[in-house]
Amino acid sequence: MERLPKCGANHVPLTPLTFLKRASMVYANRTSIIYAGTQFHVATDLRAMSPPRFLSPIAKRFQEQCFLAPNVPAMYEMHFAVPMAGAVLNTINTRLDAKTIASSIRHFEAKGLWRPNHPCHSSLSSTTLTRPTGVCLGALEYEQLVQNGDPRFVPEEIEDEWDPIALNYTSGTTSAPKGAVYSHRGAYLSTLSLILGWEMGREPVYLWSLPMFHCNGWTFTWGVAARGGTNVCIRNTTAEEMYLNIALHKVTHMCCAPIVFNIFLEAKLHERVEITTPVQVLTGGAPPPAALLEKIEPLGFHVVHAYGLLTEATGPALVCEWQAKWDHLPLQDQAKLKMRQGVSILTLADVDVKDLETMESVPHDGKTMGQIVLRGSSIMKGYLKDDQANSKGLPQGVVPHRRCRCYPPRRVPRNQGQVEGRDHIRWREHK
Repeated sequence: MERLPKCGANHVPLTPLTFLKRASMVYANRTSIIYAGTQFHVATDLRAMSPPRFLSPIAKRFQEQCFLAPNVPAMYEMHFAVPMAGAVLNTINTRLDAKTIASSIRHFEAKGLWRPNHPCHSSLSSTTLTRPTGVCLGALEYEQLVQNGDPRFVPEEIEDEWDPIALNYTSGTTSAPKGAVYSHRGAYLSTLSLILGWEMGREPVYLWSLPMFHCNGWTFTWGVAARGGTNVCIRNTTAEEMYLNIALHKVTHMCCAPIVFNIFLEAKLHERVEITTPVQVLTGGAPPPAALLEKIEPLGFHVVHAYGLLTEATGPALVCEWQAKWDHLPLQDQAKLKMRQGVSILTLADVDVKDLETMESVPHDGKTMGQIVLRGSSIMKGYLKDDQANSKGLPQGVVPHRRCRCYPPRRVPRNQGQVEGRDHIRWREHK
């Protein structure tokens, strides 16, 4: 067996860019992007392969390109175009103020800033930012790049799956946002893990109610292409816009924070549209109350709750993996179970609650505080330019998350056993 080495036939660097090539061959005639009445066919192939030809002179290997935009087609396509040119993509949170945006761009040392000509971004000017000196959408318009692109363009080969594909800044709850670097390998495996865990079937119609700047849309920017899906892009998560697009395009999947459920529930009568086909919803962040789930699901939504939507984990780390035996429980009990964040996604090798000083698992006594730690192939490469932060957890084989308590198995109701989070996290044992 020692004489069976790696070679070009059996060892290919993992990258989500391969999803694009497959989609263009298998689903060539399928609508890829829908936006404001406009539809693009094979957009995940020809359109995304046009900009790299022009990006190449300004986006050298591993150079950084920042993109500041809402969920528009260009934002989606850049998730393929930028790494195809050999560069690294940084999608910027559009809700941040100009000073914070400028600070992250300077830290990233971006060579190109792509932004729409829109009044809401006019404050990000040369007086705020001396770098980058690259192109903007106002100087070199994106659609012009697409129209002038060469469909015969050959993307740069990924030589090492550990190469960076994207950088995302943390939310900055500690007042010091950190830049989490994702690898091609991590993005690829995380994407596969989530579409498998969510049981996303082929040819989904995905509504972009989740910002693409949040962990690259929890990797569904690449995942929708992997399943040959259609991306329904929207600028704003208003009730009218979401209801209309769900009904008009027969949306099958969407991701969102629990607050979006309130937008649906509080919609005015003229904004509502009957949902005739169930919509699969992956929600994250704070667990939606059982009462909220009981109200939202009769409208046509099937909710799955995820947890660990931290930038370092490439999005969801835990998901409530439904068990068939729970189908027979009363609806109120089902809603309580769906509040639970569940079990680790497939690319995580370990999830535990530890004392970070001793790295020992905390006792399951419901009192001792510990910190959730994650280990697996979907974890980031590390923080950009922050050796001190990287040395705290990564060398020990884990990335720390929030503090919590572990509850003993005896407190677990029968047939219930997952991680649960309200004000803190409870470690539950599966039975």
